[in-house]
Amino acid sequence: MLAKSEKNGTYETATEAETAVLVAVPDKRQADARTQEYLDELEFLAETAGATVTKRFVQRLDKPDIRTFVGEGKLEEIRAYVEHTQASMVIFDDDLSPSQLRNLEAELKVKIVDRSLLIIDIFASRAKSATARAQVELAQYQYLLPRLTGLWSHLDKQRGGGVSQRGPGETEIETDRRVVRDRIALLKEKLKDFDKQSSTQRKARTGIIRVALVGYTNVGKSTIMNLLSRSEVFAENKLFATVDSTVRKVVLETTPFLLSDTVGFIRKLPTRLIESFKSTLDEIREADLLVHVVDISHPTFEEQIAVVNETLKDIEAADKPMLLVFNKIDLYNPEQAPSDHPNFEGMNEDDDAPAARPTLEQLKATYMAKMHDPVIFISAQERENIEELRALLVRHVSRLYEQRYPSVRPISEDETE
Repeated sequence: MLAKSEKNGTYETATEAETAVLVAVPDKRQADARTQEYLDELEFLAETAGATVTKRFVQRLDKPDIRTFVGEGKLEEIRAYVEHTQASMVIFDDDLSPSQLRNLEAELKVKIVDRSLLIIDIFASRAKSATARAQVELAQYQYLLPRLTGLWSHLDKQRGGGVSQRGPGETEIETDRRVVRDRIALLKEKLKDFDKQSSTQRKARTGIIRVALVGYTNVGKSTIMNLLSRSEVFAENKLFATVDSTVRKVVLETTPFLLSDTVGFIRKLPTRLIESFKSTLDEIREADLLVHVVDISHPTFEEQIAVVNETLKDIEAADKPMLLVFNKIDLYNPEQAPSDHPNFEGMNEDDDAPAARPTLEQLKATYMAKMHDPVIFISAQERENIEELRALLVRHVSRLYEQRYPSVRPISEDETE
């Protein structure tokens, strides 16, 4: 994964195994347990992209160093470890500025990857449709454009020193910028055409209720999609297993609706990806009902709920009717604590232990009381409470038909064959 091309400096998929070092610079007020959970997610991202994580470094700062993101002492620790273990990359849990990226590559002499690039790389490996591939390519070029300067450092020796001694590298940079800008413009035009096609397809669905599965990445949306639609949507225990939006017609108890499986959200989802995936996110914007799937077994599932709700606000879809579905109850463990990482540099030894988690029954009572609509607790993998989920969907979809399409007659199973 993330193999840097010598020809143009872009990142390409590679098959060789790579080892990675993770680096986080949290606010001084952030609890160690929360920092560890965030790095757990970053490690999962790295593994999804094909890298093996061998070490974690944490440095608490009021604000990141403007030059190298981490301080000089921590940078020296990272350099010593990278040189000793021959790690192939260092991954930062935040976005790096172009100058920070260049400085870190010069100091550490290995590939530097920030959070946005890592997520974009995973999207690139998952995109299958022409639309998704164009969306990812646009995000890649938008990421690359401000970072082109560092790609021509190999020409420094040809330039000589002094003012006005700019060599051919400067010309090549400007040429590359022009090529990248032209490609970005072309991709935007192509995506406009895809948007028009998608919009036409959605308009053709008028008269039938549309339901969209939304949620944090890797919460089980695709597995639920397969159960409800009896289809074979790709599902895997990795982040962003679904990048392309998938739409299936579903009929439950003579009640038809269109069900879409959409790309999962994540903390610090790159803005350029949200912009690029506009047509995919339109499936959410134009849905009549959202089914928010939550992985209740995750130790920070409530924060994930907040991330999804905030992203829905960002794409102007937060005011839609919504069902809350807690998945993976078979994996929920009240005694679960954050995993111990002996290779974790920067944790406070006297950090307070996390509070005990409530039981599943306590969570059910809490959320039943909190939400206006019923919530449901299921295990898609074990097929537990799936019939209750189907009944809840039928009830809500039928209510929406009565409100929006009173003249539409529910069809039977026989009519769909």
